[in-house]
Amino acid sequence: MATRTQAREAVVALLYAYHTGNQEIRKFAVEILEERHIKNRQQQFALSLFDGTLQNLEQIDKVIKQALKEWDFNKLGEMERAILRLGTFEILYSETDRAVIINEAVELSKVFGGENAPRFINGVLDGIPKQEYKESSRREE
Repeated sequence: MATRTQAREAVVALLYAYHTGNQEIRKFAVEILEERHIKNRQQQFALSLFDGTLQNLEQIDKVIKQALKEWDFNKLGEMERAILRLGTFEILYSETDRAVIINEAVELSKVFGGENAPRFINGVLDGIPKQEYKESSRREE
């Protein structure tokens, strides 16, 4: 049985594929997850993360850009961007403990990112205040 960490790894790969030009990846997401032995509840978890990230992408990218401060969002590597998007989605829209989310993102960056990615991912996600954005997004509605 797959773990949530493995589900998140698959979601990062799906987000990467989506944002590097494979907009049809959602059609194959279940098949891809099953190839990775991600089934049942973990598959539902992975699909909810993937779909939720894409559905809230505009807000997620806005939050990341504000947290980046001196970095240019458009110059980030696609893998780092995928990890940040997933982590930001979870911080903003899930009930998962913030420390767990950041730790998972850091671990993902060790697998998928460059040498300095773990520290960078940690710093950006740690700078995202959960409540502030939840309240501001409610006010905008």
